[in-house]
Amino acid sequence: MAPLVVNGRVIDEARIRAEAERQRDAGDPDAAARRALAVRELLLERAARLGLLEGRARAEVSFADAGAEDAVIERVLEREVRTPEPNDEECRRYYEGHPAQFRSGDLVEASHILLALTRRVPPGALRAKAAEVHAAARREPQRFAELAREYSNCPSAANSGALGQLGRGDTVPEFERALFGGEALGVLPELVDTRYGFHVVLVARRIAGETVPFEAARERIAELLRERSTERALAQYVQVLAGEAKLQGVDLVGAQSPLVQ
Repeated sequence: MAPLVVNGRVIDEARIRAEAERQRDAGDPDAAARRALAVRELLLERAARLGLLEGRARAEVSFADAGAEDAVIERVLEREVRTPEPNDEECRRYYEGHPAQFRSGDLVEASHILLALTRRVPPGALRAKAAEVHAAARREPQRFAELAREYSNCPSAANSGALGQLGRGDTVPEFERALFGGEALGVLPELVDTRYGFHVVLVARRIAGETVPFEAARERIAELLRERSTERALAQYVQVLAGEAKLQGVDLVGAQSPLVQ
């Protein structure tokens, strides 16, 4: 693997390995680690140019701990990245455009096949195998129970992958978004990627709850729109920094900033 170099500054393999361990839930921990470290280095270089490193150049500063480094990065972002506050019209437009998200008591009867992340299997190879199982389940949904018993690493495999009825808050957020983010029945068209691995998901039945009034949902919507706006602003900011930098051993073109994942 090529060394990671940001504007001539080499980031050693030990840091990459340590960061990859923190990023182990990502589809490709090494690539995620390289992106995270490259973005941090770009932001610290920007801090130096803004005079936030006590007037010193980046090469002259070695941080005592990650907390001190994080504090400097936070100052850069507070100074240079602005996120507009969503107004009532934007919140109401989102509310009216996504009615399924604002029902209380929704239930989904679902099954899944989990190909779990492990240290022994590279994430890329695991995703490829999950894609094969997913394709088989999409072609022959009647074989879902058989495929779950054969391939799933979840204890539910003993019950043909059945998870029973699930409500909001019963699963990790990324799995919940896949379950409640649409109205589709049958095998969902995409693999679901979570911190645990790759899931092939079958939705057998949906039971609708009651619609939450806009006033009760407004703050949740505002927070969601705020987070999305912040993610876009950070990603655009990182792209500008990356476009002005000389990078080796990492691809930041079109990548979301690891700081907001």
